[in-house]
Amino acid sequence: MLEHSMLYPRMTAARRAVSLDGMWKFRLDEKSEGEAAGWVDGLPGMERIPVPASFQDFYTSKDVREYAGDLWYERELFIPGEWEGKKVFVRFGSATHRAQVYVNGVKVAEHEGGFLPFCADVTDVVRYNAVNRLVVKVNNELNVANIPCGTTVTLSNGKKMTKPYFDFFNYSGLHRSVHLVALPMESVFDLDLTYEIEGTNAWVSYRVATTGEHAVQLSLLDEEGRQAAYAEGKEGVLEVKDARLWQVRDAYLYRLVIQIVDEDEVLDEYVQEIGIRTVEVKGKDILINGKPVYLKGFGKHEDSDVVGRGFNIGVMKRDFELMKWIGANSFRTSHYPYSEEVYQMADREGFLIIDEVPAVGLFESMMNFMEASTGKTTAFFEKETTPALLAAHLMALEEMIVRDKNHPSVIMWSLLNEPETTSDAAVPYFKEVFDRARILDPQKRPRTFALVMNSLPGTCKCYPFSDVIALNRYYGWYVKGGYEIDDAMEAFRREMEAWKALELNRPFIFTEYGADTLVSEHKLPSVMWSQEYQEEYLCLTHAVFDSYDFIRGELIWNFADFQTTEGIMRVNGNKKGVFTRQRQPKSVAYLLRRRWKELPVDYKG
Repeated sequence: MLEHSMLYPRMTAARRAVSLDGMWKFRLDEKSEGEAAGWVDGLPGMERIPVPASFQDFYTSKDVREYAGDLWYERELFIPGEWEGKKVFVRFGSATHRAQVYVNGVKVAEHEGGFLPFCADVTDVVRYNAVNRLVVKVNNELNVANIPCGTTVTLSNGKKMTKPYFDFFNYSGLHRSVHLVALPMESVFDLDLTYEIEGTNAWVSYRVATTGEHAVQLSLLDEEGRQAAYAEGKEGVLEVKDARLWQVRDAYLYRLVIQIVDEDEVLDEYVQEIGIRTVEVKGKDILINGKPVYLKGFGKHEDSDVVGRGFNIGVMKRDFELMKWIGANSFRTSHYPYSEEVYQMADREGFLIIDEVPAVGLFESMMNFMEASTGKTTAFFEKETTPALLAAHLMALEEMIVRDKNHPSVIMWSLLNEPETTSDAAVPYFKEVFDRARILDPQKRPRTFALVMNSLPGTCKCYPFSDVIALNRYYGWYVKGGYEIDDAMEAFRREMEAWKALELNRPFIFTEYGADTLVSEHKLPSVMWSQEYQEEYLCLTHAVFDSYDFIRGELIWNFADFQTTEGIMRVNGNKKGVFTRQRQPKSVAYLLRRRWKELPVDYKG
């Protein structure tokens, strides 16, 4: 079990949660002198930076944008006197990619992994009714013993530089909200939910973990605040008559109120919004509440102007409105778990999420999107660092599933993106990851991973682990683009025929397909990078999708243009967006809108 609860911070009668978002002191540590110079007790200088946000794009210096190494944050904490006798935590939504936390000069936590929450227990370190100093040392270097994978090099001028094995910019810092949390000494720690539906009724099986032994009672309230079910005990079943189900793009959320009680006294109270729904893969169908669904949507990134990968509530709202406008019903959290507020929004809006652990870059290449299509192999899982990588991977997987398991929007776990799968060494690695996901998830959601271009029916040794086969394919872009596109589509169909011949009786989805497009480029006849070519590419690709009944989803790459490492393959970032980075439509958005609005939710079901 994880050391700290992954429940989202909420204010109730028994709990306090105070946002620490705002301007924090900030300092880069180019000489790695911070600890020796006593920065754990407070940072020199007066530089300030917003939290949450990536640090790279606020400044005009290349040395800041490309900085690799330690970076430090600081802010003051006032701890109210009435919090004495409670457990007090500082909760970080994430710190990319690793962090050490100090309060009043005392180290209170450290965490490896840049996309999931962690807590620092400061109960016995803080001074009450007084100002305390919170200092965080973050490090953004990449290696092959942690996910996402890459390397860090030292240039001839002595400056360090990260080289990702993935195609998005290595944004870093305190990307998500930080909260100061006060909990009762006896509190709700974790919650497991599973669902059964029969006719108009539903049964919600639950298991509540607490930090003590007092009684637990649960009330399920409908959207009007009426009690729909009640139960007592840490394990049990809530029977919901005439249940309103959580449906695709038609969400209904109940409020589950969990209380720890001592006779008439409420010791702790936690409130969780839940959606009653089931998820299952049966044959070629992906079933929500027993009914087939065809996935229409996007691979996305947490990426926007100025704040980089930092959570931006306004951008989130715009993204959901654009997804509704275009007729989408789903997205993949490529290539890492997103900020928790995104899942809460998807719960409310009825979107389906393929939730992806940050296992990207497990293919040793700066351009795996290109080199994998040539058949290159890298023996990635035969390194001496593989055991350490696996341990980090499993820890991130546990943190993700424990955090996200109660979101009705989450219907599938993606356990790796574009890994090396052609060597025998990959098989035991995959088995351990897939087995762990099944054990951790009480709802036993389908598991998948995204297959890179060289993971083919005759070469991939790991696709049998997947409940849903997820393909990243770029026939007509990385493979035979331009005037050769007809040959590309022939090659695409040959691959699909090879998959068909295996008779896997499983759903296939496309988790990536697309073509880079500059919004400024129009050309007749079309050429690659023009908006006309992007439309032609999609029409031909969709024709292939429509030709096979086992293809049950299309998540185009990408929702919006996003930042990458600079290079000759990228024009200030990846330009495969259906929308610009500023969230305005390219021509192809209207093509997709027409298609997705016409496709029924149970297409091919």
